[in-house]
Order: sequence, then structure tokens, then C-alpha cells
Amino acid sequence: MFKNFFYIFFLITPTKLLGNEPKDWQLGFQKSASKSMSDIVWFHDYMLLPIITAITAFVLFLLLYVCVRYRASRNRIASTTSHNTMIEVIWTLVPCLILIVMAVPSFKVLYSQDEIPKADVTIKAIGYQWYWGYEYPDENIIFDSYMIADKDLKENQPRLLTVDNEVYVPVNKVVKVMITANDVLHAWALPSFGVKRDAVPGRINETWFKAERTGTFYGQCSELCGIKHAFMPITVNVVTEDEYNKWLEEAKVKFAKDEIKNNIKIVKRIKDIR
Repeated sequence: MFKNFFYIFFLITPTKLLGNEPKDWQLGFQKSASKSMSDIVWFHDYMLLPIITAITAFVLFLLLYVCVRYRASRNRIASTTSHNTMIEVIWTLVPCLILIVMAVPSFKVLYSQDEIPKADVTIKAIGYQWYWGYEYPDENIIFDSYMIADKDLKENQPRLLTVDNEVYVPVNKVVKVMITANDVLHAWALPSFGVKRDAVPGRINETWFKAERTGTFYGQCSELCGIKHAFMPITVNVVTEDEYNKWLEEAKVKFAKDEIKNNIKIVKRIKDIR
């Protein structure tokens, strides 16, 4: 009995047990790791849920009241009333007022996500069928990120979320993400950061986040993009600045973008010929 109560309690209550990845039987959001996601969680928990609960309870009360008060046994002769001006005014104005109250904080959250502050780190994410490619334009780094198959998973690596090459970003720094696609529509989404943007071929969408704590955070492609849509995970490691600088040194050797150097040589040769 106690065991069943324990399961039910933690299923219906979002708690810190819900980490940086989805859990079995999880309800609610993942634990936020950025201000944007904290604002989204606040809006959901303290604005939407109370309003939804109040409306649901009120409508349920009206239905029960009507079923009891106007049942056939108490009303042998049916009422012929078809209009009530006051009620019609009320049920028009009240929803409008509710929407206005909801709009103010929701617009604030939307604008905070769209207005990108000065970036400390810039990353370009390119969606392919079916994996992600990443570039650090300021660091001359480019690499692809493939999901690790089940048979190759190591201990404590989550299934369908682990990749071979992870994205690294420093904690408490503004990270701007430029998102595009090479073939079809994809979507780059990280729930813990409150980030989700479509990846559109021939177009660059931008988003940003500022991670407030270190850790490994997981996301997935959130736009149906084909047969392997479910196998395009996103893994972001948020580390300290020292750890990030150390990773940069290694990545500049491992993932150096040779194409840039080759293009520079070609342009130089053309200038010499002229």
C-alpha cells in the first residue's frame, strides 16, 4: 500500500528527481537549467495550471448543478428560455479578461527568448538525415554527432540519447545557436534550457541559452523528419570555463576545419595570379 502511494506521489509531482533527461513515467517538465526554462515552468505551474484547474472545476460544478437542478423529474414542463443577455455578456468578457491576464507574462517569456544578448559562444547546428552536425565558427571547429547504438552503450549512458561527439559549452555564459538543415525540416530542442527552434533548409534560425549549472543535458529532434527521426539525439555538456578551454584545445586538433585553410590558400593563389 505504502509503495503504491509512493509511486503515485512522485508521478504526479515534478521534483528534483527528474534530472537532465526524460524519465520513465515522468509527468511535468525536466528540471530547468536556464532562466528561460525557469520562466516557462513558473508560467505553467503558477499561471496556467491554476487557471485550468479553476475553469475545469467551475464547468464541472455547472454540469452537476444543471443535471440535478433541471432534471426531468423536477421539471415536468421544460423551460422555453432561449436567451439571457447578461449571461452572454459575462461568458464573452470573462474569457477575454482571462486571456489578457495570461498574455502579459507569456509575451514577456516570448520576447526574452527572441531577444538574443551578446553571445560569449556561438554554435551552428545543422540537421541532416539523420544526425546533427555542429560548428564553432569562431574556433574553426566542425564535427558530426551520431547516436550511439544500443549494443555500444556503456554503463549509465541513456539509450537513444547518447552521442559519439558531444557539444561543450561553458556555464553562466550566453550561448547563441544558429540552426539550419541540409535536407528536410528538423528541430533542435533542449527541454532543460527551454530551447526549441526549427531547422529549415536554406534558412538560419537563431536561439540562445545561458546554462546556470553544470551537467550533461539531453534533447532530440522535435520535427518529424523521416524514418530515423527518433534517432537524432542532442547532447550538451555544460562545464566550467577551465574545462571548456581545455576541451577547446583538444577539439581544435581533433575537429579542425581544414576547408577554411584550403579556401584561404585558393584565394591567395588567385590573388597571386592576378
